[in-house]
Amino acid sequence: MKLIRLQILILLGLFCNTELSAQQKPQYTQYILNNYILNPALSGIENYVDIKISHRHQWVGLTDAPVTSYITIQGPIGKQDYNTNATTLFEVPGTNPRGKEYWENYSSSPAHHGVGLQIVDDKAGQFVSTSVFGTYAYHLPIGKRANLSAGIGIGASSIRLNTNNLLFEHNSQQVDPAVFGNGTTGKTKIDMNAGLWLYASNYFIGFSAMQLLPQRIDFSDDQTRKNAGKMAPHIFATAGYRFLLSEDFNVLPSVMFKSISPIPMQIDLNMKLAYKDKAWVGASYRNKYGFAGMAGFNAMNLFTLSYSYDYSVTQINTVSSGTHELILGFILGNKYNSDTCPKNVW
Repeated sequence: MKLIRLQILILLGLFCNTELSAQQKPQYTQYILNNYILNPALSGIENYVDIKISHRHQWVGLTDAPVTSYITIQGPIGKQDYNTNATTLFEVPGTNPRGKEYWENYSSSPAHHGVGLQIVDDKAGQFVSTSVFGTYAYHLPIGKRANLSAGIGIGASSIRLNTNNLLFEHNSQQVDPAVFGNGTTGKTKIDMNAGLWLYASNYFIGFSAMQLLPQRIDFSDDQTRKNAGKMAPHIFATAGYRFLLSEDFNVLPSVMFKSISPIPMQIDLNMKLAYKDKAWVGASYRNKYGFAGMAGFNAMNLFTLSYSYDYSVTQINTVSSGTHELILGFILGNKYNSDTCPKNVW
């Protein structure tokens, strides 16, 4: 119990002290399957409306551990081609989007727009954060074989603190005096994200930033705490390249760098092996944290299901049985398989 209360106080300190800063956005393992959750420049990158629903339970077994759920919806406006790219999951009828012939005949997509919506709910300790963002991106052909997209996300984030559970000792009635009042205290702030995404049939390079607008968050009583907490910008840089192993198998290694000042940079190394984009397995390594494995499939080019499990090599593993993450995806208006895709009823 003391360990749990200590974690709560640490979380509180991260928001109420200008000297401290840490990751304030949710952590994801399967972002490689939905890069849109980290970069608004992917709005409308596919030839269909892409819906992803995810639930993540981090550090199972630890009381008040982070739990994150989200839904994302994004699709193109005015896109007329059938091209796939390094992250696309679905094949054009009569072709193998992972075969040598497709790579040789690939051309950049015509200029088009994309829009999307992101809704994320994140719980960590006594903090609950809910964010809603609308996104827009413009995709521009760069030469004959690549596209560059730029995107922006504008929305609001609400951060709430449940002060009723901030007790000094188990069964104590004394609430932390640094927090005013009882019940739930909340702050809502306007925020903005932005990103760039360079992509072709076999590679992608992305850069994005979250929490771009300076924000001050303070849940403390002015009599006990004079300084307000800060919302720190989160910077992401990622790249991946898809290698053809055979006409049926391809492998996609990728890397992501995450920077949140002043903590050390986080580096993720990922590897995804796919069979005709019908099924895939993958692995990930996160420096100074641990490993993850994932697997998934798509059915009839209409929906996808994927699961990942994280194993930490840090001391958190002594009180936790790992992290589980599930993503369910739906495809609307799929031009790759229009005969079996309902157009109006979902």
